[in-house]
Amino acid sequence: MATDLKERYSDADLAEFKALIKKKIEKAQEQLELYQNAYKNDGNNGTDDTSPTFKAFEEGSETMSKEANSQLAIRQEKFIRDLKNALNRIENKTYGICRVTGKLIAKERLLLVPHATLSIEAKNMQR
Repeated sequence: MATDLKERYSDADLAEFKALIKKKIEKAQEQLELYQNAYKNDGNNGTDDTSPTFKAFEEGSETMSKEANSQLAIRQEKFIRDLKNALNRIENKTYGICRVTGKLIAKERLLLVPHATLSIEAKNMQR
């Protein structure tokens, strides 16, 4: 049996990652609320008295904007879910272990992408 599989981050490292991830979740949830409010906002832009052509353009633009914000919200929800899954891995003490190679993911990578489940090595194998 390879000893790499037994390697894991120390409890101190895991605590550091946990704090980082909790901050990211908090920011991500704030951003998600903004996206949700933007696409749920049915506020009137006051185009009632303008030409029908302009009004149609405004409504089309508003629809596109709502769709874009909806897509951003969906991506943000996935990001939050991925971060919460990372917290679960911290609790299980499996955080930072590549799901393909079983080796530790570089700490630098995890600080930049705290929800990563693949090492750079494994990520490059996917290409």
